[in-house]
Amino acid sequence: MLSCKTEKKYKFFNPAQKEFVYSGRTEMLNDTTHALISSASNVIFKVKSDSITFLMNVKGDSTSYAVIEVNGNYYDRFKVYSDSVNRISIPLLQEEYNEIGLFKATEASNGPLIFYGVEAKTIDSASIKTTAIIEYIGDSITCGFGADTEEIPCNTDTWYDQHNAYLAYGPLTARSLNANYWLSSVSGMGIYRNWNDEDTKPVMGDVYTTTNLDGNKDEKWAFSEKKPDVVSICLGTNDLSNGDGVKERKPFNPEKYTSNYIDFIKEIFEIYPNTKLALLTSPMVSVENNDILLNCLQKVKANFEEEHIVAIHKFKPMKPSGCGSHPDLKDHKIMADQLVPFYTELLKK
Repeated sequence: MLSCKTEKKYKFFNPAQKEFVYSGRTEMLNDTTHALISSASNVIFKVKSDSITFLMNVKGDSTSYAVIEVNGNYYDRFKVYSDSVNRISIPLLQEEYNEIGLFKATEASNGPLIFYGVEAKTIDSASIKTTAIIEYIGDSITCGFGADTEEIPCNTDTWYDQHNAYLAYGPLTARSLNANYWLSSVSGMGIYRNWNDEDTKPVMGDVYTTTNLDGNKDEKWAFSEKKPDVVSICLGTNDLSNGDGVKERKPFNPEKYTSNYIDFIKEIFEIYPNTKLALLTSPMVSVENNDILLNCLQKVKANFEEEHIVAIHKFKPMKPSGCGSHPDLKDHKIMADQLVPFYTELLKK
């Protein structure tokens, strides 16, 4: 299927070629396919051509979404189907090298986005120069769940139709800071309990070290030699939630939340001993619950601040406008604008 004939001026470039630079949780499956696993995981390269065709599909759900970036600018979000190799073509207006990025817009639980390569005239390696690396750990907010409602209204078809991790607060802040970014985020996940789950399913501390963020201990993630300068955590919305209001839900347990949070951070410091830590409250909970969350985070910070650099950011009150009371694209921009000076100061420490 990948050797289909095209016009002679276009060549096929497979994903194993050195010009392709991958970031986030990605995995080379064989010589002809590369999996983009986590939210906003990506491949960056340069291309000289009047157009480019991406070849990809998705393993897992029947559809997924990908974002294409051209010369650092958002181009569009595309639906990708699992039943065949998708060919997505875009024009390039100038006969000189353009920097191209392909990003996974959905999350790990949707299954990997499979990248088969591109068809173009010629490609080259991109000159990726960043000031820092920030890893964003979180739940649906960090995934960009329910954010992109401009083309597909809420509750239209699948639960991830409005996912756009590329335009979530994490990637927005990182790009403003000229930083590289990794997203380790799972919708519905918490520190000691998940949305509509009372301490029976894996939480972030259980899944973080597994490749697909699913808790499968047989597939452990091989953390790279590169280390993030900042690990940013935004977890607590689901711990504090009332679930669906039908299933029995115990009152929020601040002691258990704090204890589990501390254990999780100990695990992070075992992997990244010298990283700086950012602890974020939630833009989706009430003022009262945000105060409870802040109190817990202050206790977590106190446990580590003698030996590590730890900072807390409290989001300003917000009434989210996305699907399921999640932030929409405008809300994510507001969150990012708040976080840029916060991360700027943290990176200086």
